[in-house]
Amino acid sequence: MKVTKTNAARLLDRAGIEYELVPYVVDEEHLDAVHVAEQLGEDVRQVFKTLVLRGDRNGILVCVIPGDREVDLKAAARVSGNKSVAMIHLRELLETTGYIRGGCSPIGMKRAFPTFIDESCRQFDRIYISAGVRGLQIALAPDDLIRFARLGVASLTGPTESGEEGK
Repeated sequence: MKVTKTNAARLLDRAGIEYELVPYVVDEEHLDAVHVAEQLGEDVRQVFKTLVLRGDRNGILVCVIPGDREVDLKAAARVSGNKSVAMIHLRELLETTGYIRGGCSPIGMKRAFPTFIDESCRQFDRIYISAGVRGLQIALAPDDLIRFARLGVASLTGPTESGEEGK
């Protein structure tokens, strides 16, 4: 399968960051990170999803969290200097970030927004993030992503549906 480099990949190239582009089969009915992890044959805790939120004080912010978790809105508000935050409407995603649902990368958005990654990323030698299009992931070392994209690192998740606490 021929893989076309995305803007996010080109930005990593320019910065000299080591990464791997990893394609997967897209299922339009299942765009979630759990499906992506299954397609990649990887631990869903290593496949990070990019969520775009709006704070009541500071506007747009981005949270990058493990695929099996939900963002803890209170934690996201606290770390971003807001009193409260909420997910933006799906119809705002493309206009705000330049990306569509299922292909939103924390690298190469239209504008630089404050971006935070869940601290659990440091449990792994490499994690997966969207390359900016559906069907393509970037595998890279979490510390490289944190340095390159100037991400804040914090506890951003609450319990899973099974009740397991975020780590």
